[in-house]
Amino acid sequence: MERLIERTLYASRWLLVPMYLCLAIVLIAFTVRFGVEVVHMFDYALFGESEADLILAALSLVDLTLVGSLVVMVMISGYENFVSRIELGEDDEKLSWLGKLDSGTLKVKVAASIVAISSIHLLKSFMDADKVSNDKLMWLVIIHLTFVISAVLMGWLDKLSFAGKAKD
Repeated sequence: MERLIERTLYASRWLLVPMYLCLAIVLIAFTVRFGVEVVHMFDYALFGESEADLILAALSLVDLTLVGSLVVMVMISGYENFVSRIELGEDDEKLSWLGKLDSGTLKVKVAASIVAISSIHLLKSFMDADKVSNDKLMWLVIIHLTFVISAVLMGWLDKLSFAGKAKD
């Protein structure tokens, strides 16, 4: 009975596969949105009222790229860490980080990406400060600082856990 339970639990990791496949669909949606934003960027470049409009459009593109990169990182490294190793042929292109991100390192990278994304949103709000209330700006800064502190603490804890493993 115990062996059956263990095998069932171990096999249940394959239930994550549809989630990782859906992340690929999310990536397609971000790519479509990126294309829409590129078209809007040219509208701002040609007909925008200010340079700030063009900068905000460029920041939106950077934001979408960061989120897309985050999705790829979670999708591929999550699959490798929790489901099955990705087998590539000799001639296949291999990402330099493939097989090197454990779940702790992935969490730190996700946290750092969230900080970067939050930074872009905060910068966009500051550039559009005349349309954003001071209360909202204050809360955006507080939320951003919370993300920064959380990411620093996660990185510090990850470093501590690796330091303990290095001594063993």
